[in-house]
Amino acid sequence: MKKPLFIGSCVALVTPFTENGVNYEKLEELIEWQIKEGTDAILICGTTGEASTMPDEEHMEVLRFAADRIKNRVHIMMGAGSNDTRHAIKLSQYCESIGAGSILTVTPYYNKTTQEGLYQHFKAIAESIDIPVVLYNVPSRTNLNINPATLKRLSEINNIVAVKECNLMQVAETAWLCGDELIQYSGEDGNVLPLLALGGKGVISVAANIIPADMHKLVKAFMDGDLETSRRMQIRLEPLVKALFCETNPIPVKAAMNLMGMDVGRCRMPLVDISQQGMEILKKAMIEYGLI
Repeated sequence: MKKPLFIGSCVALVTPFTENGVNYEKLEELIEWQIKEGTDAILICGTTGEASTMPDEEHMEVLRFAADRIKNRVHIMMGAGSNDTRHAIKLSQYCESIGAGSILTVTPYYNKTTQEGLYQHFKAIAESIDIPVVLYNVPSRTNLNINPATLKRLSEINNIVAVKECNLMQVAETAWLCGDELIQYSGEDGNVLPLLALGGKGVISVAANIIPADMHKLVKAFMDGDLETSRRMQIRLEPLVKALFCETNPIPVKAAMNLMGMDVGRCRMPLVDISQQGMEILKKAMIEYGLI
């Protein structure tokens, strides 16, 4: 039986940028605010953190800076994925060396390996480090799914402990095959409650960038047996989630944070500023939720 890395909400934290680089002062402010608001874990340099547009040197510096500031007050997960296995191993070993609680590693995108290739890729990463590994299954971005049978094989590797699952249709089958040997976390803010109902332990959340306390409370209510509160919170969240994904993540969430005065800057190219239509959708949802 594998223990959850956290139970609750892990924010997939944005990376605040200036025109010249990372805004480290703002990053520290965001970390402190998240911890104050009750976030259970923090993911640094995931998709929402725009790791794909960071050179390795900058990526590693952001990870180190965050680790130094978080100081294990909450669980720290570090994005270390790549579609190059050797590169993913290099990043994962660096994460371990600076005190990561776990690493998050995505399916190899673009070169799109087979199910056997997925197994060998993740196995090689896991065997190169001793810390926990969280698999990231996000077919909508990678056009590649980790099938439940492959997740079953991977769950037999000691330090592969969890999956950030964005394919709700296979959560029940994965739970049936893997039991307590693979923890499932929702990778979609709109599917937190359904995944919890199937045995999941929380969410790795984009919405937590603007509503960290509510994402924590949604999961806690379910875990405390207050299903009605959890249900109401999930339903109330729906228009905001749709708005946060009306354009490519993290374009809308960064726009939302800027509307709230957080000054996290713009996304890096090839991501662009939110459209006028997207901004109207976002503002409407944020007003209805009481954020602005």
